Amino acid sequence: MADPLNSFEPDSPIVLRWSMAKRILFRFAFVYLVLCTTTYALYFMPLPDLISRPYLAFWDSLVPWVGSAVFHADASVLPNSSGDTTYNYVQVFCFVVLALVATAIWTLLDRKRPHYARLQEALHVYVRFALAFWMFGYGSVKVFPLQGGSLTLDRLLQPIGDSSPEGFFWSFLGASTAYKIFSGLAEMLGGFLLVFRRTALLGALIGVGVFTHVVVLNFCYDVPVKLFSSHLLALAVFLTLPDLRRLANLFVFGRPVEAAPARAYVERKWLRWARVVLPTIFVLVFAVVPLLQARERWQRLGLAPKRPLHGIWNVEEFILDGQERPPSFTDETRWQRVVFDQPQTLAILTSRSRERFLLEPNPGGLRLSLAKIDDPRWRSVLTYRRIDPKTLAIEGSFDGHAVKAQLSRVDPPDFRLVGKGFHWIHEHTNSR
Repeated sequence: MADPLNSFEPDSPIVLRWSMAKRILFRFAFVYLVLCTTTYALYFMPLPDLISRPYLAFWDSLVPWVGSAVFHADASVLPNSSGDTTYNYVQVFCFVVLALVATAIWTLLDRKRPHYARLQEALHVYVRFALAFWMFGYGSVKVFPLQGGSLTLDRLLQPIGDSSPEGFFWSFLGASTAYKIFSGLAEMLGGFLLVFRRTALLGALIGVGVFTHVVVLNFCYDVPVKLFSSHLLALAVFLTLPDLRRLANLFVFGRPVEAAPARAYVERKWLRWARVVLPTIFVLVFAVVPLLQARERWQRLGLAPKRPLHGIWNVEEFILDGQERPPSFTDETRWQRVVFDQPQTLAILTSRSRERFLLEPNPGGLRLSLAKIDDPRWRSVLTYRRIDPKTLAIEGSFDGHAVKAQLSRVDPPDFRLVGKGFHWIHEHTNSR
C-alpha cells in the first residue's frame, strides 16, 4: 500500500479549496513578484542584448509616458546609481497596475480552479533563487569590502556638518572593514541556505533580519536604494508566509510546533538528482564566481600603484577670470584644496563644499579631463605642470570660468578615524 505522505501531490484532493480572496491575492502576488524580480534582475545580470534590450526598451518608453500622462512628472532620468528616481517610482506604479489588470483577466478566465498549490510551490522556488541571487551579489562585495570602499582623503578632510546623510552613511560604512565583512557573510549565508529546500526557511529568516537592517539604514540615512531594498525585504517576508503560523506558535504562543507539511515525492531518479545538481550549479555560478571576481578586484586595488599626483594639495594662489581670490572662509568659489586619491576621481574642496569629479584617462599626460559624476554632459579640461616635486600649477576652463592655481603638496594628517583601530580595553571613553 502506498505511503500517503510520499505519494502526496499538490493538486490532490488533500489540498483544501482556497477562498476566493486567497486565490485573487495569489494571482496578484504571482504577477507582481515575477514582473518586478525579472525587471530588476535584467538590470543586474549580464545577459545578451538580444534578451534584455527589447524588454528594458519597453520600460524606457512606457515609464516616462506614464509619468507625464498620469503624474505630470518628468520620469526621463533612467535608472542609475540612484534607485529612487522618479522613473523608479513610476515603474513600481506600472507594476501594480499591470498586476491588477492581469489579476482581473486571470480571475475571469480561471474562476473554477480550487487552488494554486502547485503554482504556489513554483513561485516559492523562483523567489528563493531570485533573493539568493541578490544576496550573493551584495554579499560578495562586502566579504571583500568593495561596496562603500574605504574613507578617501577628500572625505576625511570634509567637515562632518557638510556631509549629506547619505555621505555620512558611506563614511560610517567605510570606517569599519570588519563591519562590512560581517554584513557580507550574513548575506552570503542567507543566500546559501535559501538555495536548498530543507534550509530555505532559515535562509528566509536571515534575509528578513539582514534586509530589515538595510532598509532601516536606507530610510534613516536617505540612501537612494529604498525602493529596491524594500522589495528585497518583501521577498524575504513572502518566503516565511507559509510557515507563519508555525513560527508564531514557536516564538509567540509557546505551543507545540508540528512538522512542516510533506512535499511531493519525486519518483524519477533524474529529477531527484536535479534537486541536488541544479542548486549546486547555482551556488557555483552566482556565489563562488562573484566571490572570486570580488577577490580579484580587491587584490587589484590593493596592488595598484599610487599616481604621481596622489595626495593633498593646498591651493596657495587662485585666479578666477583674471582676478586673484585670496583665501577666505566666506568665498565659496575659491578652491581651498585639491585631492588626488582614487585613480579615477579628483576632489575639489572649498570653504563650504566638497565636490568629486571623474578623472578620465589621459595617456599623453599633463592634462586633467574632468566630468561630473551626476552630469555626464559637463566637461572641463585643465593643464598642469610640476614646478617642483611639491608645487603644481594648474590652469584651464572650469565650469565656464578661466582658472589658474598654484598648489603645494602637504603630508596627510594622522586621522584618528582610520588610525585608532580596535581595543579590547578602554580605561576611559574616547568619543571625540
